[in-house]
Amino acid sequence: MTKTHTIETCPLVEKYLQYKLVIQERSQKTVDEYRLDLRTFFRYLVAKRHGYSLDEETLESLSIEEVDEDFVRGITSVDILEFLAFERNERGNMAGARARKLSAIKSFYKYLTVREHIVETNIAADIESPKLKKSLPKYLTEEESLELLKAIANDKSSKTVKRDFCMITLFLSCGMRLSELVGINTSDITKDLSSLRVTGKGNKERMVYLNDACQNALKSYLNYKTSLGKNIVDKNALFISNRGTRISNQMVQKTVEKYLKLAGLGNRKLSTHKLRHTAATLMYQKGGVDVQTLKEILGHEQLSTTQIYTHISNKTVEEAAKHHPLANLTLDDVKENDDG
Repeated sequence: MTKTHTIETCPLVEKYLQYKLVIQERSQKTVDEYRLDLRTFFRYLVAKRHGYSLDEETLESLSIEEVDEDFVRGITSVDILEFLAFERNERGNMAGARARKLSAIKSFYKYLTVREHIVETNIAADIESPKLKKSLPKYLTEEESLELLKAIANDKSSKTVKRDFCMITLFLSCGMRLSELVGINTSDITKDLSSLRVTGKGNKERMVYLNDACQNALKSYLNYKTSLGKNIVDKNALFISNRGTRISNQMVQKTVEKYLKLAGLGNRKLSTHKLRHTAATLMYQKGGVDVQTLKEILGHEQLSTTQIYTHISNKTVEEAAKHHPLANLTLDDVKENDDG
């Protein structure tokens, strides 16, 4: 019985995932997310097909070994819609999670249709994605950003102040993604420290240009790193842990959380990605950077992704309203004088 052992995936799905990874050069993280979403989808279908319970424990134990070409040919658009309804009603998935799962299913069926010709019609193509609530990004103000940097600089108990100050300065000034910062190698940095290369989504490289604050923080950290000598295991990694290995995503996140708390900002549910939002917001609002340039700085594929930063300055909108030519008129100003 298929419930007695778990096959994490199946050959058909694995072939698709290898295509995403090797041919389309999607990141390993993206591929892993697709694997989890497709596994959840097919476990649901296997359970439905065999009349198994749809409770969490049963689904987690199911094998999707039987998912082959005949299996996927038998899936309908109704099956997909019922799966999305199940994720919403029974598992409490919000619109964002359901949209991500649908995206994985659509991509898989596009592959089956266009690349492998296993199915004739992409049954997922016309299914509308759940409507996502548009929320404005959270970010730190200029003053809060300064408080965060002060919290690091004044931490006398830490031996990694120069490293942590440099990391967060790069986040706040350059708007890097977490994976981009962690992946920086010393060989990615120009000799004069004026710029460095990062690898973003889809393994796409871009140059990041460093301001004086970044250059000073980087120079100070590199001098500290040199003093560690033989204690460094990963010689090419820019940011290293106390063990001398490349710092992990989790360690960077913990570091950011630590200093947000020290700065009195720990109750804001902020993260490394919010520091990216902060950099973008400050560049747009305070630095006068236009949205097209901001798109290139952040490494966005679509301009629409960047345009969210044009809508977050309520203060700017308020000031625009105050400067309207009719802004200060009153009834008495325009009332006709009856005396004449």
